[in-house]
Amino acid sequence: MAVNRRAFLGQAAAAGPAARGAEAAIVIDPAPLFDISPYLYMQFMEPLGTTDSSVEAAWDYDADDWRKDFVAATQDLSPDVIRWGGLFSRYYKWREGVGPADKRPWMRNYVWGGKETNRVGTREFVGLCRRAGAEPLYCVNFLGDGVPRYRQTQEGDRWGDAREAADWVSYANDPDHRERQSHGRAEPYGIKLWQLGNETSYGDQGFPKEEAIRHTIEFARAMKQRDPSIQLIGWGDRGSKTKGADLWAGEMLKRAGEHLSLIAVHMMGMGPRRKDTVLTGLKYQRAPELAWQELLEFTDRVESRLAEIEEAVRPYAPRIGIAITEGHLGLPPHNSHPILREWLSAVYHARSMNIYQRHGRLVRMATGADFEGTRWTVNAVMLQVPGRISYLMPAGSIARLFKRHNGKQAVAAKSAPSELDIAASRSENRVFLHVVNLSYSRTVRAALAVEGRRIAGGRVFEIAPEDPREYVNVDQPEVFTPREKPIPPGAPAWSFPRTSVSAVELELA
Repeated sequence: MAVNRRAFLGQAAAAGPAARGAEAAIVIDPAPLFDISPYLYMQFMEPLGTTDSSVEAAWDYDADDWRKDFVAATQDLSPDVIRWGGLFSRYYKWREGVGPADKRPWMRNYVWGGKETNRVGTREFVGLCRRAGAEPLYCVNFLGDGVPRYRQTQEGDRWGDAREAADWVSYANDPDHRERQSHGRAEPYGIKLWQLGNETSYGDQGFPKEEAIRHTIEFARAMKQRDPSIQLIGWGDRGSKTKGADLWAGEMLKRAGEHLSLIAVHMMGMGPRRKDTVLTGLKYQRAPELAWQELLEFTDRVESRLAEIEEAVRPYAPRIGIAITEGHLGLPPHNSHPILREWLSAVYHARSMNIYQRHGRLVRMATGADFEGTRWTVNAVMLQVPGRISYLMPAGSIARLFKRHNGKQAVAAKSAPSELDIAASRSENRVFLHVVNLSYSRTVRAALAVEGRRIAGGRVFEIAPEDPREYVNVDQPEVFTPREKPIPPGAPAWSFPRTSVSAVELELA
């Protein structure tokens, strides 16, 4: 239902064909609306140095491989895409991460502190992606996004030019590349997805829009000359005040769109705006229902911001879509608010993911978390180093639930009880519903109906803690594992517990 939350909550609950008495109904129109992107559910991996040990903490130096528990958690999460980059890409030199591991130089992590060993390079990252069934996405060093200090570091010039990016494409994808073959990899890596820079419009030091567009064309031509089949992602988000606070997407696509497949933005800045916010410090613990409602308000901003981006991209659709290559609930303190361990945060994560799917005609790639680490609570996967335990945070548990129980084509939920937020899809004779009960206090019961079709059976995968303040940690890593329940035969209906997030699968006769 591609409407904003106020319209959604104000919609009258309609009685569908399967309604019994006055019972409200979820009524699905099974006609396909658009294909859901095979890249929709992505994760974002960045070496974060001493700030939040992510990549290094996931590597087992004894086994000289990724930690088994981390690989298992990643496979369980089942992302469509894993992106390597972030601010780190501004000074990353890809050649330092190829070849014999013992010959790779260490590098300083200028943003996040400390040093990186480069033990994880192209071979290791792509290997993780393939083991998890995900497409690798690399964010190339786009002339340091124009930030001068990365050209004049104590270690030398850390900018990467268009030729360096093109050489990486050749190393990865040229079947006859001698250097890759000398490194023990005969077959090409076949990396399809590449992003040109990261957050190029943010801050006052990087490229202005005109220069960024010119370099986008330069990089795209150089990289596609090496492999015309690759898909490139350009940058389209809003600039800083000194660069003009307009959205870059329209002008970027007007002038460089012929070279691009996707335009990227980051869904950040979701901090509190209420003067009486309970989302700073531990205030939410005294007022959890107010925290739930305030987080729900944040999702209105997700939808309104997405509508603005869609307006800029729509003239270039369907050839070009939107990629939300970063996006998380970055509450203070920076990326480590304790509420993100608790089920209270589920209303933001789940409804945002529903919004992205409902807007999937243009949204082709999206994430609601950073991928993994040891400290930040914005992660999808949390790594416990002693004991080597990896577990999913609420954002990861919801992403896993929705990704694993989803169709290939979007369909419409024509009506539903006002408290339920729904994204619907289908594959052949199965209909899938992602259902968030937005009510903090009330179980919502609804009949289930698909127009023109009979429901032969079904099942529900439900995450519904009795206490919305339930939390995940190393002492209870499986607390948000969904429970599978059958839908009774006959006229189907279901009761959705308060604050629950559910995936419903309906079998059509």
